[in-house]
Amino acid sequence: MEKRETFATRFGFIAAAMGQAIGTGNVWRFPRVATANGGGPFMLAYILAILVWSIPLLMAEVVIGRKTRKGTVGAFRDFMGEKYTWMGAWVGFVCFALGAYYSVTMAWTLRYFFYGLFGVLKPGVDTAALWNGFISSPWQGVMFHALAVGMAAFVVFRGVQGGIEKASKLMIPTLFALLVIGMIRALTLPNAVGGLNYLFNPDFGKVLSGKVWLEAFTQAAWSTGAGWGFMITYAVYTKEKEDVAANSFITGLADTSAALIAGMTVIPTIFALAPEHLKEAIGAGNTGLTFIWLAKLFPQMPGGQVIATLFFLAMAFAALTSLYAMYEVSIRNFMDAGWSRQKAATFVVTLSFLCGIPSAVNINIFENQDLVWGVALLVSGLFVALAVIKYGLEKARVEDINAVSDVKVNKWWNTCIMLFPAMFAVICGWWVYQQFTWYPETWWNPFEVYSPGTTFAQWAIVIIVLLIYNDRLARAIKPSEPGVMTRTDGKGV
Repeated sequence: MEKRETFATRFGFIAAAMGQAIGTGNVWRFPRVATANGGGPFMLAYILAILVWSIPLLMAEVVIGRKTRKGTVGAFRDFMGEKYTWMGAWVGFVCFALGAYYSVTMAWTLRYFFYGLFGVLKPGVDTAALWNGFISSPWQGVMFHALAVGMAAFVVFRGVQGGIEKASKLMIPTLFALLVIGMIRALTLPNAVGGLNYLFNPDFGKVLSGKVWLEAFTQAAWSTGAGWGFMITYAVYTKEKEDVAANSFITGLADTSAALIAGMTVIPTIFALAPEHLKEAIGAGNTGLTFIWLAKLFPQMPGGQVIATLFFLAMAFAALTSLYAMYEVSIRNFMDAGWSRQKAATFVVTLSFLCGIPSAVNINIFENQDLVWGVALLVSGLFVALAVIKYGLEKARVEDINAVSDVKVNKWWNTCIMLFPAMFAVICGWWVYQQFTWYPETWWNPFEVYSPGTTFAQWAIVIIVLLIYNDRLARAIKPSEPGVMTRTDGKGV
């Protein structure tokens, strides 16, 4: 029997969990979406979304991972029954697909870190031309994509304690320190307070806006890593008495804190240095806001070249801690099938690098994959919720959460998970409605970058393949260790 890897300390697990949650979405998407949706009302909706969507789902994932001590494929097999193995494979595949292009995002942050380090980001530089020149250069895209993959590979090859835990303990405190440095410098700029007023706009007349609430729940769903399979995987490596509730709250609230710090860096900077272009910068999208506007504005402030360099280093750290978590989800599944860590890591990292090359050389492919598999995360979250509903919410709360938690969870958790299918239906329904509105004539086209057709076509292919190979996948995973949950009759436990 292979000796199971574990986190050496509670802080190691918490740091790893925080790392998987805090990513580039906290830094470039949250400030843009928050300000575009009313500021204060969005914050209210976002915090509520963290409490009723993200944290309950994080707890559910930890319960599944601790109970089965398996990656996503084996976890769903043992937690729900063999005929549901494909659901765990879906969660694992989506996470792999995300990792294949997410390394490209990290590659961009690395490129701009080096731009800052070598003095390219200076006052007067044409950042639009700089971005377009970089993004249209296939060799640069592939080179920095390879560098990002290599850095994440270095971590996962070294295992849980020697790789993931050590890296997370170093990078998470450093990440927060870098973000705080940027925030302090931004807030000391003349007129920066106006940016805070804009970010935390107290116009609560928008609090009843459906769009604000849907945007907040969508951001919360994608930002915290809830439903990605991260916590199922990391929970495999936890000790028997690890606090489920407190750790989940810490993860969710730390993610929110990072997003707020980033928002208090980005928006005051734009407001202080280019208030007339604030709406234009916010409307420039994730990449436009970050790699054109912020790269242009940071160097204009005193000491700004240093701040710009540190900002992009912080983004690279945020991307890296999420990227190696994505790799670990797949690696754990192959290890459950009997592969050694070295063999599994080599295969996953190599395949991810190859699958990411199209996104590295063509931004339209990147945008397509970001849409397809980003929305697929909501489906993964639904599967997690259905798994614990089938298992028994009260049983999970009493026996698997409260039994090992200093923070006792009452029945609000049961209610949130029970409402999850309805929340999923509303959010996905809203997204589908938007897509059909934006593409009334080409919605069916699977080769349109943002159409519903491309999303549903790719989802359908994956689901059909997983259903066909469901039984083979169930048999491929090794039997559970003695005393660990397992069920093979399809009825769940």
